[in-house]
Amino acid sequence: MALSDLEHDCGPDLGAPSDYLLWTRMQAEAGQALELILRRKERERQAGDGRFFWGVGNAPAVIINSLARAETRVSVVFSRMKTKPKSTDRNPSATVIWRQYIDCEGKVRPLPPNALVTSRGDSTLRRKRAHYALECFSASPLKMMSGAGTFDPSAYRNASGTGAPVGSSQVTSLLVPIPSRVPNNGNKYTVDMTAALMGSYWVRLVDPLSLSQRSLDLVNCADTQHDNWVDIVKALRQQPNRTIWDDCTPPLL
Repeated sequence: MALSDLEHDCGPDLGAPSDYLLWTRMQAEAGQALELILRRKERERQAGDGRFFWGVGNAPAVIINSLARAETRVSVVFSRMKTKPKSTDRNPSATVIWRQYIDCEGKVRPLPPNALVTSRGDSTLRRKRAHYALECFSASPLKMMSGAGTFDPSAYRNASGTGAPVGSSQVTSLLVPIPSRVPNNGNKYTVDMTAALMGSYWVRLVDPLSLSQRSLDLVNCADTQHDNWVDIVKALRQQPNRTIWDDCTPPLL
């Protein structure tokens, strides 16, 4: 898939096209199936006039803040993972909602009223203290696309550091194309959704709040609720549960 093939209305303030591309693989997360996450994110996108935050597990590329401050246009390709979701993602022992983020200027800001980002509340050995998100825009509804083509990660390299090839463990990557690269037909992924980065592009989330079972039930049916979406998000953020940041201050990038 060529960068020129990514055609969507990215709004008037998202910069001119560039060679940068953000590729992320998606699957079940925080006890929710991917299909449910997409429906929930669509409600978030509608309430945010096209803006939504997509949670990811790995830290931003080194140059991402510079690109955000320069408003460099970066398209996003979402591909479904080829492997099944991990048991910790299907059935986490705890789930948190994130309430603030660190923007591209290093300032801590509340997530916008429409943004609902959750993750599992623990990592392999301890409580989860870091999570990240892509700040995205799409003028089109968020849903699995059909016939949108394929994406070959071997035709790209990492945009930061030494420009290494895309590693098999990299779930989210900022990439640039490799000129005259011969396609690797055995390593292609489907293009399941597209968007564009906006705002601070790729951020660190802070201020997580552990969700009660009642709140989890609300999250799981949020895509079918007829209540105002922003009211649902507000109610989840204001529940009286203890945060997992009670004994530390979240570090800045």
